[in-house]
This record gives sequence, structure tokens and C-alpha cells, in this order.
Amino acid sequence: MPARSPAPCRPRERAPPTAGKKAPVVTSEPTAHDYLESLSPGRGRERPRAAFTSDAPALDLTGTWRFHLAAGLPQVVDGFQDAGFDDSGWGTIPVPSCWQMEGLPGEPRFGPPAYTNQVYPFPVDPPHVPDANPTGEYRREFLLPDNWPEGRTLLRFEGVDSCFAVWLNSTLLGDGKGSRLPTEFDVTDALRPGRNVLAVRVHQWSSGSYLEDQDMWWLSGIFRPVTLLSRPAGALTDFFVHADYDHLTGDGTLSVQVDGPALLTVPALGIVDADPAGPHPAPDVIPWSAEQPHLYEGELVTDGERVPLRIGFRRIEVVDGVILANGRPLLFRGVNRHEWHPGTGRTLSHEDMLTDVLLMKRHNINSVRTSHYPPDSAFLDLCDTYGLWVVDECDLETHGFGLVGWKGNPSDDPRWREAYLDRMRRMVERDKNHPSVVMWSLGNEAGTGSNLAAMAAWTKDRDPDRLIHYEGDYNCPYTDVFSLMYADHGEVGLLGRGQEAVAEDPALDARRRQLPVILCEYAHAMGNGPGGLSEYQELFEAHPRLHGGFVWEWIDHGVRRRTPEGREHFAYGGDFGEPVHDDNFCCDGLVFADRSPSPGLTEYKKAVEPVRITVDTTSRTIRVRNLLHTLDTAHLRFRWSVEDNGQPRGDGELALQPVPAGADGVLLWPEALNKLCDAPLEDGEERWVTVVAELAADESWAPNGHEIAWDQAAVVGPAPEVPAVVRPLVPVLADGTYTLGPAVFDSASGTLTALGGLQVDGPRLDLWRAPIDNDLRTWNGPLAEAWRKAGLDRLEHRLVGLRPHDGGLEVVTRTAPAGADFAMRTVFRWAVDAEDPGLLQLALTTEPLGTWPCPLPRIGIRMALPGDIETVDWFGLGPGEAYSDTTAAVRVGRFGAAVDDLQTAYVLPQENGNRPQVRHARLTGPDGAGLTVTGYPHTDLTVRRWTSEDLDAALHTSDLRPRDRVYVNLDAAQHGIGSGACGPRTQPQFQLDARPVTLTLGFCPC
Repeated sequence: MPARSPAPCRPRERAPPTAGKKAPVVTSEPTAHDYLESLSPGRGRERPRAAFTSDAPALDLTGTWRFHLAAGLPQVVDGFQDAGFDDSGWGTIPVPSCWQMEGLPGEPRFGPPAYTNQVYPFPVDPPHVPDANPTGEYRREFLLPDNWPEGRTLLRFEGVDSCFAVWLNSTLLGDGKGSRLPTEFDVTDALRPGRNVLAVRVHQWSSGSYLEDQDMWWLSGIFRPVTLLSRPAGALTDFFVHADYDHLTGDGTLSVQVDGPALLTVPALGIVDADPAGPHPAPDVIPWSAEQPHLYEGELVTDGERVPLRIGFRRIEVVDGVILANGRPLLFRGVNRHEWHPGTGRTLSHEDMLTDVLLMKRHNINSVRTSHYPPDSAFLDLCDTYGLWVVDECDLETHGFGLVGWKGNPSDDPRWREAYLDRMRRMVERDKNHPSVVMWSLGNEAGTGSNLAAMAAWTKDRDPDRLIHYEGDYNCPYTDVFSLMYADHGEVGLLGRGQEAVAEDPALDARRRQLPVILCEYAHAMGNGPGGLSEYQELFEAHPRLHGGFVWEWIDHGVRRRTPEGREHFAYGGDFGEPVHDDNFCCDGLVFADRSPSPGLTEYKKAVEPVRITVDTTSRTIRVRNLLHTLDTAHLRFRWSVEDNGQPRGDGELALQPVPAGADGVLLWPEALNKLCDAPLEDGEERWVTVVAELAADESWAPNGHEIAWDQAAVVGPAPEVPAVVRPLVPVLADGTYTLGPAVFDSASGTLTALGGLQVDGPRLDLWRAPIDNDLRTWNGPLAEAWRKAGLDRLEHRLVGLRPHDGGLEVVTRTAPAGADFAMRTVFRWAVDAEDPGLLQLALTTEPLGTWPCPLPRIGIRMALPGDIETVDWFGLGPGEAYSDTTAAVRVGRFGAAVDDLQTAYVLPQENGNRPQVRHARLTGPDGAGLTVTGYPHTDLTVRRWTSEDLDAALHTSDLRPRDRVYVNLDAAQHGIGSGACGPRTQPQFQLDARPVTLTLGFCPC
């Protein structure tokens, strides 16, 4: 994160007027000096405009292009831009694509990708770039259709990284920077009937690269579509839809600013062939929101074309320090979203984008921050259609300057101002007609400076109806919200109460305290995690000043790769030999690189439920709190069910009247539910009531029955009593072993070796886990480093005592790292009751000796079973993995899974797969034989085909090889998950300090 320091706010400046002016004519061939390292954002370009379609002809130029990659400018091909150039010896590449991704998952064809988070992969010497500057030369022939209209023709590039120059039929059109924004050239004079030749030279590095230091893979090429657009006489140049909504009257007002003569028609509003400027009153309109994304279909008609419109009425404002959307407070349940595909990089298909939107909607996410650049505009179309609030972020980040003390940072250098303003203008103009966009973000982690203030001033002048966001300036002199990253729970509470730290400037401090607060990044979703989501959400919902936040981030940026043996995995920084990289820090998403949901996404869905259900077994009521912004609960169906020890006993539907948005509803239990809960219950059994809210009908984003929210409560919970041993069996010594009921112990070590014919290794005390990413990268010192320094990864075990007695077998051990004087003293008390001779009971107590220097990863036991164990069935929390601070999404029930399916394939192998609060579990092989484990009252359970040490040693999932044993961990506790890889450590209540622990278990052969 950059230093939070005040920025000098210079007088407001306007962008140079460009509307209506013809693009300048480029008269000379570009050289490295005049465009590659120039601070100019480009030459020969059309002025920015809204993205729209029309019935005017368009020619799609995507497909296969000829391609040549040069090592730098000295190696480019002379004359490649000439229409007559012979490119038959060149290779080919698809457009759109990122050239570094070609050839994967094998070897890259055109140079490898490289990942950094903050550091520039070239010297910080702005605006200069290295001589080693991979340069792609593209050529594409196309035939102009015979019926192509008279008038202007534009060539539109949606995205090119990072700098490019363009020729058509040997004529230089111009050049441009700003990778993730469209660039258009007027090709009218260069276009020919019939055959045309388009040539594009793309440079990986340019002066623009200094403004594009986002946390992502450095990839290059024409990575978004290219289109030839006819602009007939009378066609539109641009338009701006203003659709305001007054929540007090329910009326809307529509006005469309149009550059040129046009007529507006919106049938649903009774507007036919009207002056677009209006203003047109729209009585009793349905406002647009993320929950009710109502769009009015319209059309602009000119002499040259017909342009379809999709109009969403809504109003975004800050009133008394609260963000209101259509008059109601807005709470973001958001994610940060990079564009990513494991095989194509930042080139996404429509299906990829739709998958993202549907997954977000189905997991209760209502908002997206487009980190850290504008996405493909097709994604915003989907946000308009399906309903997501959008914080649209400019293609700007200079994070690497923070490593040199922000010296030379372009954000406060007037020479870079036009480049900054150009990027902001192009984003705002392109996306201004999307109702889903409610906030413009100036960029990310670009320090402070007058250029950012100039961007904000221009944007407010151009579009005063949306809010301005920027996180990097703590004083907020030019923003409408106070935005932070990775504040811990304590700081968020202070912010909610308006008690944050005082700024040096009293006036700025006073202004900032009147602003609403969002966390533009929080809860870093790297590997196993994030933890603490529910506690964040409780704070967001408790304080009106807090408007939620955006989890970092949506998707792992893993690159699909294949080992020489053919084993696939997802690669990360350093896997391609990059000299500068940030390891797996690119793999920090709520969905894995293949877009399958992680346990973190399931946890987030539960934490941010828009409907809160509370089942009260004492008062026998069900309370529903509607946290939705717009909708009442009429679209939901509420169902109840009862389970005894995980077995269904009955279910039904609740007759709940619709609860308005922001209100609560309470319902008494129906008679059928009361009757079931009053029925007799066997001793030791549990009875749980579960209430779910699900869609009552198909929605555009999910089917009928899709679960939105749930709650569960115990009528009778787990019994804490341990079965009494009435007639204890006495251990029998013979042939170097003790036999105790079904169990066999080594008489020298006291180790359990067999149970009813099942070979067993262990158990023994286990304090180690394969560090998760939040352990490896913890702020203020990696926790895993403290663990290794303490020796927790190399524990030694010593038998202190072995005592057979009338009550069973007692084994005492001391577990400690080499070179340390602190230890854990553990007593294993084994017993078998003659009344139940097949059940082996273990009462384990362990206590710390000496002073332990750090928290512990886990406290429990580890054992190994035969490798043919393949299935686990359990009664406890599930179905997914969970840890002490990630238990929101798991519920009590009976579940089953194959051993292999219990694993979570995090890109960097690490601790995973824990099933908490297991009452009992059956671990069986194909013939049904195996082991039953019972917890009194419960235990945490992990079952896998490799050890924690194997996980710790592996760098990729392809490094993991199943052993011939199955390893079982039974834990009393584990250290929490937290968000420490980029954020706060595990909260104190989830920290596992060395302390006395009791663990009581039962083992029975199946």
C-alpha cells in the first residue's frame, strides 16, 4: 500500500476541447522517440465516445492474423506495414489474444508471461523503457463488402497492450496507449474497395507501462476485439443518457444529449419520435437497481442509423454522510474483479464474462469493483442486464514508485497530466450510459498528486450524477467516499463510529469525517481463506456510515500448465523463469482459475446473506430480517426441516408475509414443526431445525429453488457426556504387545498398531499444519516463519511413561522441538468397556511446559490407515471444509465424500479439507471395512492421501503423489485462517495459543 499523505490540490483544470474536431493527421512514420516513450497518449485518434451498437454496417476483424515477434525496435521488420509486403513466411496468431499465452499449457510460443504485484519488471526510469522490448507485428487482409456505405469509416480497437501504431494500406493512421481502453482511427481516406491490408505494431513496454503497474501478469498484444465501423452520413457521433429517479414521487426524468439530429422513441414510456434532449417526464417508473435491474428499451434514429438504447432510471447520491441509491442506503457486498482466463489471459469470451456474473449473483454478491482498469464493455452490459452495482476503475496504477519512495511518481507531475486525463476521459465516455456504473474510480495505488485531482474535477464536470472514488489519498480532498484497504476489524469499528485517526489538516479531517466509508479491498482471498468475513459483515450492518466493501479478489490468476509427464496444474509467478516476480500472490481469488468456486466463495455467500434468518428454539419463532436494497421477500420461499442425528424427520413451507426491504418479520413456528420438535428423542441423539430461503420462481440468474439464505438451531444439541466405562478390560501383554479389546499396542512405545485387524500407525500428538498463504505472508512477520523458528515442523516425541492398569492403558509422552526447552506433555488414556468390547476409548489431555514463543498451528493427533480407505461418511459440520473463523457456511448434517474429494486443490498446496465438529465418521474401503471415529462431543477431522509435510514441500498440485497410506488428523483446535497474506492477522479469539487441551474419542473397527 502507498503511504497515506495529503496531496496538494491545484486549481481545477479542464481537458482541452475535442468534441467535434477532426483527429489530427499523422504525417510521419513513428519512431521510438515520438510515440513509444512520449508522454502523449497517442496521435491520430478519434475523440472518445460511448460504446454502442447500431444497424450501420460493421466488419468483425477478429480471427487469424499473421504475426512476427521481434526482440525490440532494432529487430522489427522494415516495411512490414506496406500493403505489398510478403508475410507468407510469418506465423499466425489469433486476434484477440495475449501473445505470451500462446502455446500453453505446454511451452509459450512467443515468450513467457511474467507476474509482479508492485515492482516494475524494468528500471524505474520514466518515461524510458529497456532496449529488450518485445514487439509484435500483426498483419491482416480483409475484403471490404461491396455494399459498404459512403461516409466515414472507423477502425476500433477495444484493447491493445501496451502501445501500438497502426497502418492501413501502407498509410499510417496513428498510435495509442492506454491498454484497457478503446482507441478509434478514422480510416475513410485510407480504405479501398475490395482488398485491404491492416498492419499493427505492438510494443510490450512503453511510457504507458509506468501507468499500468496493476497487480497482474504482464501480457501483451491485441487482446480485445477489432472492428471496422461504418459511420454513414447523419450517423451519431456520441450520446449521453441521463435517466434520473425521484424516490419521493416515484417519477423519472429522461434526457439524452446527442451530438447531431436524432429522434428518440421509448415505447414503454409513451415517447415516440421525440427530441432526445427533452427533458421527458416518466411517471411511476420502475427504477434500476442490482436487485431489480429494470431496463427500458428505446431507440435513437438518425438519417444514417438506428441505435438501440437500454435505459435504467436511478439516482446515486450522498446525503448526511450516507450513500443512497434511489433514496435507500446502499451496502456493497462486493468483489474486485480482474479479467482472467487460465488459457487466454485477459482475453475473455462472452461465456467467461457471463459465468462470472451468474456466479456472483448466485453467491449473494451485488457489486463489482473493476480492478484496476475498465473491463470489456460487454461485461458492463451483463451487469446492466443481470444487476450488479459497479465501481468502474480507470486504467491507472503507479504502485512500483512506492518502492523508491514515490520519487518521480507521475501522479503529481504536470507533464503526465494529459495521459492521466486521457485515460479518465476514455473510460467515462465509453461507459457513461451504463446504469450499473454508480461510481468512477480514478485508479489504484497511484500515490497522491494534482493529476488525480484534475481527473476528479474533469469527471465531476462531465458527469456530476455519479460518485468519485480513490483509495490512495487518505485525506479525500477530491473524492465522495472515504475508501480504505485491509483495515482490521477494530479499525473498521472505529470508522463506523467516526472515531478514526485525526488528519493533520483540520479542514480536510472534518470533511473526511462527513464521508461514507467503504473498504475497496478487504478479506484477501488467497489460498485457504479468507477468515473473519462474518465479523466484518456484522460491522458493516451495524454502522450506517459503513457501506460494505469488496473482497480481494474474484479469480485466481493461475496459468494452466502441463509438466513433462503430462500432469496439469496452475502456474504462478516464477514458473516461467522470470527474474523478478511475486510467486503465487496472483492466486488470491474466490474462484479458482477454472472458475470453480472455492470454499472462500461459499463462506462469503453465507456471510453476506441479504436475508438474515434467526431460528429461536426457546421462543419457537423465526425472525426474518430483510437486508435487500430494493425488493421485499415476495420472490422467496421459506422452508423448514427437522433432522434427528442428521436423519430427516419432516419438512414444510412457512406462510411468511412479504417482509419489506429494510424491515423485520417474525413468525411463530407452525404446528407441524412444533409437533415434530416435541416428539421423543433417543438418548444421545441431536435434533436440529433448519430454515432456508430460496427462489420461489426462476430468475434470469438462477433457477427456482436456488438457496439464498439459511439458519439452523438445535432443539437438542450434542451431548457433552463421555460414556462411562463400567467394566474396564485389563490390557494383556504377549509377544511384545498389549491387547486391549480390539486394539493392539506396541509394548515398548505404547503406540496403537492395530484395531480389529485394521493396521494403524499412531496416533501421536500433532502440532503442525502445512502453512496456508495467510501463514506464509503474514503482515508484521510471517507466522509460518515463527513456527519454523520454534521448530514446530520438526517435533521430536519421547515416551515418558507406559502403564497398564485395571482401567486400561496409560501412555505419557513429551513432544518438543530440537534445541528448545518448551514442550507439550500428553497423556493418552486408553480404555475398553466389557459392555461394549468393540469400542476403544481415548481420553487425551495435553498441556504446555515452559513458555511457547508463538501460537500453535493445531493441537490434535495424527494417525495413518491402510491406503484402500476411500470413503468418509460423517455426522457433523459440512459439507465443505471449514476452520474456526470460516464456519459460517457449514451446517450440521450427515455427509459423505470420497477421500480425494475432501481435498481442496489450492494452487499452492497447503492445509485444507478440515471438517469441524464431527460427532462420528466412518472411514471405509471398497468392501465396507474400515474405522468408525466418534468425538465426545465432537472433533475436527481431516483425511488425505499425503502428509502435512508433503503438502508443505509441494509447490504445485502436480507435485502431490498419493502415498500407500491414508492420513487422519483428529484435532481439538486449529489456529484460525485470517487474511494475513494481505491484511490483518487472525482475530485474537481465533488464535491458538499453547494451552491445556482435552480430546476424547472413540474408535471402532467397521
